[in-house]
Amino acid sequence: MHSFFNKAIRLVATTGIVLSLTVAGKVATAHDHDHDHGASSGAPSVLALNQGRKWPTDASLRQSMGHIRDAMEEPMPAIYAGKADSTQFEIRAKRVNEQIAFMVQNCKLDKETDAMLHLVLAEIIAGAEAMEGKIKDLDRRGGAAKVMHALENYDRYFDHPGWRPMKSRQ
Repeated sequence: MHSFFNKAIRLVATTGIVLSLTVAGKVATAHDHDHDHGASSGAPSVLALNQGRKWPTDASLRQSMGHIRDAMEEPMPAIYAGKADSTQFEIRAKRVNEQIAFMVQNCKLDKETDAMLHLVLAEIIAGAEAMEGKIKDLDRRGGAAKVMHALENYDRYFDHPGWRPMKSRQ
């Protein structure tokens, strides 16, 4: 039980740091897994390809991003139609946050890939916070759009064999 609480505390700290950096308009480079990034790692501030190629992914990242994608696709017709209620957004945010926690616990990416991924994750985390109603400058629907945009960027910049792009807006 103690281990669960430690992991939960680390997740809350990581989410808070990333969200704070995102809201402040800064690059989200702070995180809580065992990589040696250093304070002056020269973290990227803009998504870019890895010398013209997509960044590599590992199994846990692919699993989590697939689950986030699936959680967001299901309610999209209601969200686009403006008919999603707060409960639908909160359920999606919870599912997204569970997958972020899994990624944090299981990250095995190299330093450069991890730094680039943080740009995508910062947008996903901020979107989930908005879907929970926790960001006053972004409504729940805007939060969902933020997560969707991050998923599009993930597809554009990360090599995820078998990735299914989101269905277009109906």
